[in-house]
Amino acid sequence: MGKVITICNQKGGTGKTTSAINLSTYLALAGKKTLLIDLDPQANATSGIGIDRHNIQKSTYNVLLEEAEMKDVILSTAVTNLLVAPSSLDLTGAEVELVSALGREYRLKRALNKEKDNFDFILIDSPPSLGLLTINALCAADSVLIPVQCEYYALEGLTQLHNTIRLVRDNLNPDLDIEGVLMTMADYRTNLTREVIQEARAYFKDKVFNTVIPRSIRLTEAPSFGKPIALYNKDSIGALKYEELAKEIIGIKTASSAIPEGDN
Repeated sequence: MGKVITICNQKGGTGKTTSAINLSTYLALAGKKTLLIDLDPQANATSGIGIDRHNIQKSTYNVLLEEAEMKDVILSTAVTNLLVAPSSLDLTGAEVELVSALGREYRLKRALNKEKDNFDFILIDSPPSLGLLTINALCAADSVLIPVQCEYYALEGLTQLHNTIRLVRDNLNPDLDIEGVLMTMADYRTNLTREVIQEARAYFKDKVFNTVIPRSIRLTEAPSFGKPIALYNKDSIGALKYEELAKEIIGIKTASSAIPEGDN
């Protein structure tokens, strides 16, 4: 059965969607059949992978609220082995609509149970909140990947997220594990980046990935072209680092490359 990883942080601007798009791409390019599920009403993962969100017939909204089959929502992408379950603006009201829904926390889990055998990895891009959409993502997951930007106050709020994960594990999904903490937007020209990474490693220990994602103009540009970094600029440092992260998750040992002073 496929491994389900929810990418989650209630703070915005942590590189959550960038990580969802590019990690799923490199898992797919490594030969792993991968499904990217966009559970964020902003639908940035959907457009960032090259899907026109204005022409979507069915989305994750239909899965959660109308109990549509996941297979009827899934779309192909330009990346071999990578499929996407898109989001849409309809998902904006899902938090309210789910409140009175029967089995509201397990809507996504039930839908994925029919598809897990068809994939090696299923990645869920959750919204920047700890509402019912995120709870659905955590209940459906085997593990959670937490992106943390290398900035001041970055670790604040992680205690709340950690508590939410613990509550979900204790009450809804006892098998939920922390896949790892991913440090993002690193700039080694500043002492702050090193300090935040050290603090994260002190708190989360070996749960912090060896791979660190740098600040990168190319990573920022790629979504506006509807492309993952592997198709936009495969030789950029951001591309190399997400490829390294995919190998780390798969379990392939790699020699970590240094992040250059320049931003590319």
